[in-house]
Amino acid sequence: MFEALPDKGVPGDQILDELRELRRADLPTHGGRLFAYVYDPALDGLDDLARAAHAISAHVNGLDPTAFPSLLAMENALVGAAVTLLRGGPAAVGSVTSGGTESLILAVKAARDSRPDLATPRLVIPSTAHAAFAKAAHYLRVTLDVVPVGADLRADPAGMAAAITPETVLVAASAPSYAHGVVDPIPEIAAAAAARGVRFHVDACFGGWVLPYLKRLGADLPEFDLAVPGVTSISVDLHKYAYAPKGVSLLLHRDEALRRPQYFAYADWPGYPMVNPVISSTRSGGPIAAAVATLRSVGDAGYLELAGRTREAVAVLAEAVAATDGVRLFAPPETTVVCLAADVDLFVLADELATRGWHTQPQMAYGDLPATIHLTVTAAVAATAPDFAADLADAVAATRARGPVELPAPLVQAAGALTPEMVTPELVAGLAAGLGLGGGDFTRMAAVNTLLNVTPPALREALLTGFLSLLQRPTAATE
Repeated sequence: MFEALPDKGVPGDQILDELRELRRADLPTHGGRLFAYVYDPALDGLDDLARAAHAISAHVNGLDPTAFPSLLAMENALVGAAVTLLRGGPAAVGSVTSGGTESLILAVKAARDSRPDLATPRLVIPSTAHAAFAKAAHYLRVTLDVVPVGADLRADPAGMAAAITPETVLVAASAPSYAHGVVDPIPEIAAAAAARGVRFHVDACFGGWVLPYLKRLGADLPEFDLAVPGVTSISVDLHKYAYAPKGVSLLLHRDEALRRPQYFAYADWPGYPMVNPVISSTRSGGPIAAAVATLRSVGDAGYLELAGRTREAVAVLAEAVAATDGVRLFAPPETTVVCLAADVDLFVLADELATRGWHTQPQMAYGDLPATIHLTVTAAVAATAPDFAADLADAVAATRARGPVELPAPLVQAAGALTPEMVTPELVAGLAAGLGLGGGDFTRMAAVNTLLNVTPPALREALLTGFLSLLQRPTAATE
């Protein structure tokens, strides 16, 4: 049993060996066969450089930039690079956050706190907006108004405009949407928000660092950045297509006055006066230094080349899907996402691809939209994409041979009678054991995904929460 606090100190070599052994159970973060969670540029030496830069500033605290001006200089440099890339102009400002979720929460906070006169502030988003907006609304007690997207999977400008009320503090859209990889019509929505005097945020956490380069390579994409009239803020994650280590994101505002409500300051206590631009107070300088090192090492020309490799890989994967009977492209592969639907059991297909070394991200059905498989494509996939076509055809054939998942009738009946309030730790433990997850083996997930796919979202949320709570329990110390 792995023990975090032994009675006596353990030699460093042993500790590192134990950590490496734990890592063997993880999905591969490099090699171009994992289509979610990680971003791999396949550049020799970049990981070592980032680790070394991280170590230099790991113990520096971003809480007080007057004590550690090195971090202030690095953060300003990162923001400056993003302002240039996303055409922010001389008045634009920004902040470094821990990730896209924090950036989106802060964008909502800044908008909410800019209107202290409102008892019920509201946030308007398309149904394809990232779930982090719902998290922000939940945390900040902002009412969420979700607008259905059009048949093209993009936000509907007319529907978004119609949803704006006098209580709306923020309208948001995606560049691109995570699930499908399509860019919302940002200029039209921004104009509608501006006409009503409402802030408009572009969630470019996923694509903000690659879309400008794709456009330079000839991709036909709509304008989306701070140069678009009406866009008041934009977020971009550096740990995605800037290929920096986790977790560094940026939240940019058109000017300082727009950013000001994002800050939290408190001086009415006996301790030091506290002022924070972001949610965290103490922040390690390690990720910030690693991001600076990554951007300086890759450079503008390097990012253009990486975007080109990614674009080529998307084309190869999309062609493989289009050429394989039993699967089809569900969304146009216009950015860095290949999203596919299937005529065979999609969740079995995901398992079959995993057994062949391709780790994808199944997405549940939503409204009239079917379940899909999401592939986030990075530059590393350029080397592996040619092998995908044969494995996809083989996986589809194996899926047909296996047939669809058939859940036990008692399980389906019991699930149909459940409400979120009925989900207990004991029930979740029983379900996990019945679905083969009792031993912690997550390699065959088709039955689990099938069950989740047929449950209403509220019940799905309760089941997932219960399962994650089941996993996150302390291990007993060894005797």
